[in-house]
Amino acid sequence: MSIIVDNVRAWEADIDRITRGPLASYESDAALGADGAVTEASIKDLASPYVNELLSIVKTLSSTSSSQPILSTYRIQSLLRQSGLLETAEWIEKNEQFREEEEEEEGEELQNEQQDGSYLDLQGSDHTETEGVETESSDESSSHSPVPELVTGPPGLAGKGVLASEVEWLLVSKATVQVYGVLLNTLLEQITPLHDDIWYWDDILSSYGSLSLYTVQTSPLRLWNWTKEVCQVVVESRARFSAIPESALGALQSTRDNASLSRQWQQFYAIVRQGVAARAFAGLEKRLLSPISRCRADARHNQKRLRRLRQLVASGLGILIDEGLRFDLDEGTELKDITADNGRRWKGVVERSVSLMDQVTTDVLAVESSVLEFEDKVFNDVQGDPIITANHFDTNKPARLARRLDQLLSKGIPGLVGNLKVVVNDYGRPPRLVRYWLPAGILLLSSSTLLKLVSNRQEDILQWVRDFGSTVRAFWFNWVIEPITKIVGTVRHDENSEIAIMSRDSLRSDRESLERMVVEFAVDRPELVGGTAPLTEADLSSIRAKVREGDVTPVLRAFETGLRKPFQGAVRGDLVRSLLIQVQKTKVDLEVAIGGIDALLKSQELVFGFVGLTPGILVSIGVLRYFRGALGGRKGLRRGQRAQRCVRVLRNIDRIFCDATVELATMNGILSYKHRGLLVCEVHVLRSLAHGVLPSDVEKEFLEDVDDMLNGKTVDKQRLALDRVRWAYRRWLR
Repeated sequence: MSIIVDNVRAWEADIDRITRGPLASYESDAALGADGAVTEASIKDLASPYVNELLSIVKTLSSTSSSQPILSTYRIQSLLRQSGLLETAEWIEKNEQFREEEEEEEGEELQNEQQDGSYLDLQGSDHTETEGVETESSDESSSHSPVPELVTGPPGLAGKGVLASEVEWLLVSKATVQVYGVLLNTLLEQITPLHDDIWYWDDILSSYGSLSLYTVQTSPLRLWNWTKEVCQVVVESRARFSAIPESALGALQSTRDNASLSRQWQQFYAIVRQGVAARAFAGLEKRLLSPISRCRADARHNQKRLRRLRQLVASGLGILIDEGLRFDLDEGTELKDITADNGRRWKGVVERSVSLMDQVTTDVLAVESSVLEFEDKVFNDVQGDPIITANHFDTNKPARLARRLDQLLSKGIPGLVGNLKVVVNDYGRPPRLVRYWLPAGILLLSSSTLLKLVSNRQEDILQWVRDFGSTVRAFWFNWVIEPITKIVGTVRHDENSEIAIMSRDSLRSDRESLERMVVEFAVDRPELVGGTAPLTEADLSSIRAKVREGDVTPVLRAFETGLRKPFQGAVRGDLVRSLLIQVQKTKVDLEVAIGGIDALLKSQELVFGFVGLTPGILVSIGVLRYFRGALGGRKGLRRGQRAQRCVRVLRNIDRIFCDATVELATMNGILSYKHRGLLVCEVHVLRSLAHGVLPSDVEKEFLEDVDDMLNGKTVDKQRLALDRVRWAYRRWLR
């Protein structure tokens, strides 16, 4: 929720608080007559369709909606038109204009009659004269288009009672609040982009390279201006040459044609040289400066104008916020003092606020004047406004104010926006065509070469595009989709997705083969086992159990015996056989070790799945964030960037307080209108940025502190609130 919305709701609450009592008392008092009985006139007044229509419009003008607290311009105008106040104001304006014309005609007739001497005794014939004037005016009015009487006027004028008048004032007050919100929003929207244009000129003036680039960018404009000056000199010289007396031209033509033609060209050339010399003397200062120096001077001039414009708009914003709709309800003022004398005080506040909006809209673009001159002019114009100096008991004032509000919405505010755009176009950053004509021209000149290159390498370009697409597709499926599928399978205990280094039945078959080898060896050599031949089934079961545990003692004994006589053992003994059995045992031991590693991998299979997915996810997120930042621009500011911008806004607010302390307007401890408007702009930006940085519960406290910083009674209290914002929310604004 913005600052303007807060102010609009506060102003509406003040108006409701002021008008609720008088309307309620009127309904209770007007319904009863002097004898305590209900009068027919009171019933008619309370049940009037006109009053009911106005009350429904008042409800519509109230900002009760959270999605759209400030109504649109078209909606406000349609509600004013629906109320009939605009029709009443037009009727009154036409009637007054007709009466003024009648008075002018009567004055002219009196003046003509006095000049003719028809009135010799003015003292004794006053009555006769007035009767004659009235007769003549009635005759002339009959010859003109008939003017309706008040009874035949708009429905708001016929039989309007006190309650209808009060409801009209309530409607106009609500409409004034809405128009105030529209105007303040417009000024805020227009003053914020001025900061970017001022920073553009700062960048130009702070770097010689930027200034040189700006000189190149604006060189076509300077060439065009020089060409126009030359053409203007030629046109002026031609006009002066045509103004030579005909006698001199005739003397030239009396000689030979060739000589006269050469003399005419010499005379024309002399006139052109004289005009060029006059122009050169007038632009002597420009000739003394280099193009870069002239561009620097132009940049400083434009920057100065934009800063003055920003100060004026900020001053107008501060005037509207500080001086508009000030009912002073928070200072202990009683409602009976505000509503006394038919509500003259609060109605006067509404009148002054409407006049204030009109004057600020008219004078805010006076760039040539200073801020103090602008403020003095606004307040002087408000004091002399006819709508304020008029009779306070005029019952048609709501209609006149509604007419003024309609003109503000239809002409004043749109005209302000249009004129402000014109001023910004004159003093702001150059158009894009001026800034980018050089790269655009280079691109245009090299377009044929680029097209030829593209046409010659068309197949290669298409192949590059296909390869890029297939690479992206392979990366997405192989490094993102497939790892995700494996992770899902692992979580669901899918056997096909389990990690395995060797086949499941390999160890079992090799171990059974080793058991058979050792058992057969023991059967052939029972003496190595230590038993008697033949071996019993119990002995064989014991051998098998030892083999499962890795004990092949009979084979090792035969191997040790054969090593005593290796050649004899290899040829006639069991050396080779025992060696081959040991090879099989080594294979089984290796498979057991691999099986342990396999079990370890299976226990961490989910971890390895996420490790395999991480590179693809990181690359995908990086690419998406890059495209989001490139295409989204400032709309997708990250939280850290928003926090940094909040710190910069707090720095700007501190500068506003520092600048305000050295001005005469702030010597009494209250911000000037200019600094007040600048503070409102910075706080508006700060609140919009803090919405995405602070948690919801902390944001409420932050808004309270920011409100203290904005609406503090003195600069010292506002600076204390700024310090509190800095240390209290440092954790989030880092």
